[in-house]
Amino acid sequence: MSIEFIGMIQTRKVSETHAPQGPIIDIDYVEQFARAHEAAGFDRILVPHHSTSPDALLTVAHAASVTSKVHFMLAHRPGFVSPTLAARQLATLDHYSGGRLAVHIISGGDDAEQRRDGDYLSHDERYARTDEYLHILRRIWTEAKPFDHNGQYYRFEQGFSEVKPVQQPHIPVYFGGASAPALEIAGRHADVYALWGESKAQVREQVTRVRAEAAKHGRNVRFSVSFRPILAATEAAAWERAEHILEETRRLRAAQGLGVGGPAQSEGARRLLAASGGSDRVDERLWTGVAKEIGGRSNSTALVGTPEQVAETLAEYYALGVSTFLVRGFDPLEDAIDYGRELIPATRERIARVERVAA
Repeated sequence: MSIEFIGMIQTRKVSETHAPQGPIIDIDYVEQFARAHEAAGFDRILVPHHSTSPDALLTVAHAASVTSKVHFMLAHRPGFVSPTLAARQLATLDHYSGGRLAVHIISGGDDAEQRRDGDYLSHDERYARTDEYLHILRRIWTEAKPFDHNGQYYRFEQGFSEVKPVQQPHIPVYFGGASAPALEIAGRHADVYALWGESKAQVREQVTRVRAEAAKHGRNVRFSVSFRPILAATEAAAWERAEHILEETRRLRAAQGLGVGGPAQSEGARRLLAASGGSDRVDERLWTGVAKEIGGRSNSTALVGTPEQVAETLAEYYALGVSTFLVRGFDPLEDAIDYGRELIPATRERIARVERVAA
């Protein structure tokens, strides 16, 4: 089982510990950020979506134009673009990027966030719409003849795309969501099911549940987990750095008039906050300090330690069935470069060693 490292770029420098710097679209920063991931040995780069942020599809297009090897993952929310149009847009971008595109489907776990773009469906309705949306995407990408569709959320006649993805049979579909409706959709549609950084016990549970759903449809699903590695030369120094990151997060939130964030609405956020109970530490290295401070939003749990220690922990998640690791830092560009120096090669080597012994 080959492993994959995914990073993340944004259109300007910003994180929990860095107030937004520069113009909302800093072209030089985007180009430097994308090239840094390619040089560091990342396999793929996520470009995230938010209801107030620059368009992610266009950001992927530009980042792909200044790189040659690294692949991309476009965060995409169903419901705001017709699936027939989205299928053509994504297939077109797959051509312009040289077959380097994947799409990460996010149904939306927060009502207020969705309503900024005019979406008033309930949580379960959003997932039902996603199910239909993905069914249409796959047909548009793969059907050789036009077809009609009359569903609950979409209706069209003679839908068809002259442009098909470079990647066959279609663009890889990553999918996230921890609720019961989300797991059903993952079983039907996901090529890769994405979890936030949970404990090993939680990941084992979700892997088992998603595999069971996929088996109902005769499918196999790969798994991804997201972490914010906090590295240092010694374990003690890494934990000191983690505490400094938490202090900076609190300082910056206070300067913005924010306190401890209320729990996010999604099931994934609930699971993330439940991981540690009354402690900020879970298992050997999983740290939820920042996650608790911001209400479990985004992929905000960290793995803390030396590069070798964190690589060992990632190998333990690999043993649970995880083959993709989405890693990004609190110092976004600098940490991406740092991960390429030691963490990524150390993890690849450790897992390869385990595979050789198993063989």
